Amino acid sequence: MKKNNDMFMETMLAHYGEDKSMYHGSVIPPIFQTSLFTFENMEAISNAFNTKGSYLYTRGLNPTVEVAEKKIAKLECGERAKLFSSGMGAISASILNFVKTGDHIVALKTVYGPTINFFSKYLANKFNIKTTYVEATTDNVIDAIKDNTTLIYLESPTSLVFEVLDLKKIAAVAKKRGIGTVIDNTWATPLYQNPLTMGIDVVVHSASKYLSGHSDVVAGVAVASEEIIQSIFEVEHALLGAKIAPIEAWLILRGLRTLPVRMKHHSESALKIALYLEKHPKIKKVNHPGLKSHPNYELAKQQLSGYSGLFSFVIDSDLQGTRRFVDNLQFFNIGVSWGGFESLALNLAYDGKNKNVETGLVRVSIGLENTNDLLADIEQALKLV
Repeated sequence: MKKNNDMFMETMLAHYGEDKSMYHGSVIPPIFQTSLFTFENMEAISNAFNTKGSYLYTRGLNPTVEVAEKKIAKLECGERAKLFSSGMGAISASILNFVKTGDHIVALKTVYGPTINFFSKYLANKFNIKTTYVEATTDNVIDAIKDNTTLIYLESPTSLVFEVLDLKKIAAVAKKRGIGTVIDNTWATPLYQNPLTMGIDVVVHSASKYLSGHSDVVAGVAVASEEIIQSIFEVEHALLGAKIAPIEAWLILRGLRTLPVRMKHHSESALKIALYLEKHPKIKKVNHPGLKSHPNYELAKQQLSGYSGLFSFVIDSDLQGTRRFVDNLQFFNIGVSWGGFESLALNLAYDGKNKNVETGLVRVSIGLENTNDLLADIEQALKLV
């Protein structure tokens, strides 16, 4: 496990950002499940209003939330983090920080669906902010930049077939032209990729996924410089009100403590299953950046220090056969999220009408079950295709 400045990740997640003397020696930070903080007199509350970092109202700052934010910021090699009530809260706030009426955005065609809806249905209709969607290659992103481009929005690896982009190259071009960059780093987690160290401005995560890891939290987080996060905090976070509840921040803290252990299992198990599928006669293609057959394998080795448990593959079958495979899996639940303890499978063609998705494409999130049990489950389901 790599070091983050002065300590290893496991140690940092166990101790950083906590002061047990403030909580009577409690090994776990308490849940400050309160809406407001009170003061002895008017002078005290006046001072609090004029002091950055004061606790006034939980929609702004909360001690439980701050402990989680400090750990995530340190983990992501950022100066500061801000937690939100959902991944989309973090994504939309970060995007809005860089754009105004008439601006232009460059984004990948394969980014998270609700993010595309935010670009196309909200920003375009209400603020005349246009977005150019490109196939996920580094050159395509750079070539799509216009004179009025103010934001490049990325995922790497991407959501559907897990392409990898050259983040340093894109960030360098963006900085030279005064363009902001935001990346969704949920797939890799801060353990395996730190885009801020490559020049990206803002990293966002769906903290519902690996950061919490137990499928019992909906949350998001943005990590960046102190200046950018303060701007997001004062405007987008404060005015749109997408604050996280203290209990959810506490659950994220619980998940962060086991993140290195969980990710090691997710990564090793998923790669073993991907290698198995790559040799299976009923599988046409496996999309996993850790495979030598992946077109971005060498770039992935440079940018990523590990792989997560999410990948996809194409079954050599029609829609009915693919659905039969998914429906007959015993240890894989069918659901839209990922990154929890449980394994999930989903046929991404849905109704078969999406021309951008092959009918045999299946996305799997490899959970914490025994790898051999999952392999046996996949094999028995493939026999029914």
